[in-house]
Amino acid sequence: MGQWAGYLQLILDGAVVTIKLTLMGSALALVMAFLAGLGRLSHIAPVRWLATAYIEFFRGTSIFVQLFWAYFVLPLFGFTLTPLQAGVLALGLNVGAYAAEVVRGAIKSIGKEQYEACTALNFNRWQGLRHVILPQAFVLMLPTFGNNAIELLKASAVVSLISLSDMTFQAQVVRAQTGSTLFPFLTILILYFAIACVISFAIRGLERRLTRGLDGMRT
Repeated sequence: MGQWAGYLQLILDGAVVTIKLTLMGSALALVMAFLAGLGRLSHIAPVRWLATAYIEFFRGTSIFVQLFWAYFVLPLFGFTLTPLQAGVLALGLNVGAYAAEVVRGAIKSIGKEQYEACTALNFNRWQGLRHVILPQAFVLMLPTFGNNAIELLKASAVVSLISLSDMTFQAQVVRAQTGSTLFPFLTILILYFAIACVISFAIRGLERRLTRGLDGMRT
């Protein structure tokens, strides 16, 4: 029993790495989503082209290849990353490309009357986005952002390929040492599901809170 407790602790240590990777990757993805999403809506053509190129490139190439480039190829150009840094970079940029379209779509879905209200208030483009459009659009983005965060969590298993000791990597270690497949992979299955449930619960709570705030503003 003590031996299996030790293996469980090994997997839980990997869970901490997975959570760190998910949090940091999601933060980077959120930043890139707003930069690229707003870039797609820019009146400046080069900004639109750059944002479109980023989105199409990271959506159109494999996360495996992106991860290997971050960890194995970038050092050839003088940028050496730790496995964690490479994982955060690859996952954040990849998921951020998908989330950028969520940002663009949510902003474009805001009714024309809201833009007319910005004009009536004598807001410039940035002021209108900040004070009127984005607060409403962000509530629309949240459910899909939650899905994106869960997808990033599940995709984080790929970092085991560059020897980052996440849950999947540790499960493989336990399987190699014990010959048991059921114990390690059932354990990480439960842990992935539990973390995903926490993300979903947090997003729903934030959505309810922001929706109440918007309702208060409208009344």
